[in-house]
Amino acid sequence: MKNTTTVAVIGTGVIGNGWIGRFLAQGLDVIAFDPAEGAEQKTRNVIAQVWPSLKDLGMAEDASQDRLTFVSTIKEAVQSADFIQENVPEREDIKQKVLTEIDQYAKPDAIIGSSTSGIMATTLQQGLTHPGRVIVAHPFNPVYILPLVELVGGEATDAALMERAKQFYQSIQMKPLIINKEIEGHVADRLMEALWREALHLVNDGIVTTEEVDAAIIYGAGLRWAQMGPFLTFHLAGGEQGMRHMLEQFGPALKKPWTKLEAPELTDDLKEKVIDGCESHAGDVPISELENKRNEFLVKLLDLVEDYWPQSKI
Repeated sequence: MKNTTTVAVIGTGVIGNGWIGRFLAQGLDVIAFDPAEGAEQKTRNVIAQVWPSLKDLGMAEDASQDRLTFVSTIKEAVQSADFIQENVPEREDIKQKVLTEIDQYAKPDAIIGSSTSGIMATTLQQGLTHPGRVIVAHPFNPVYILPLVELVGGEATDAALMERAKQFYQSIQMKPLIINKEIEGHVADRLMEALWREALHLVNDGIVTTEEVDAAIIYGAGLRWAQMGPFLTFHLAGGEQGMRHMLEQFGPALKKPWTKLEAPELTDDLKEKVIDGCESHAGDVPISELENKRNEFLVKLLDLVEDYWPQSKI
């Protein structure tokens, strides 16, 4: 997929617009479709807002916001596209309806990547004429900055197609992680969900506030994870003997009931604790300003990650 020049983006919500920003920054032509009223103007406003962050990351010489075209039907969007990114709501019935239409009109060699965060590829492939070319291609918000994309094939997908998809995402400066065994929620979201559930328990039980949970991650685990991830972090915790000593020393603690991986009931009281905590933490700062601060931070952090971990395998 290294010669891909035109991509179609179906669905232009937060994730779809993130993809559009990344594609445009890498010098690709983007054809977008979204039936929502005002979708085109909203997308163009978002792209204009994030363009400075994309410049800071580094963009292709021929990158241009003018290479974005909106069309009025799925057929118009996909019929000339080399690659198609689907981002419609996370409901199987909606996705299968949209994917069926995409499959009908897309070029025979076009790969269709779904941004689904939880549905398995084999499920998405059901009932399609060319099921093998539909894969999970799950990114992380903001897509135009964060490089990870989880790639998962279904029962009808062969290794050669997955390799083509991997090459395409690498060509737009992403870190594709091929997951060889399907699982609901894939990998990264399952890890984040485990932490999220425990955080909700801690807030619900009155142990900490939402701001204190965030501080625990920001100034502790989060700083280490950005460089090494949990396994290598614990490897260093074992001293000279690494993970071997760490498991001997701290392995027994795994039997202690420290965590509650089953989510707490999302009661009205818990909802208000979380909402009030977040709003208090954010203060009067608009979401758009928080997003800009986040983007500036992530661009700088990615530079640090690449400086200190250049031997990454993905």
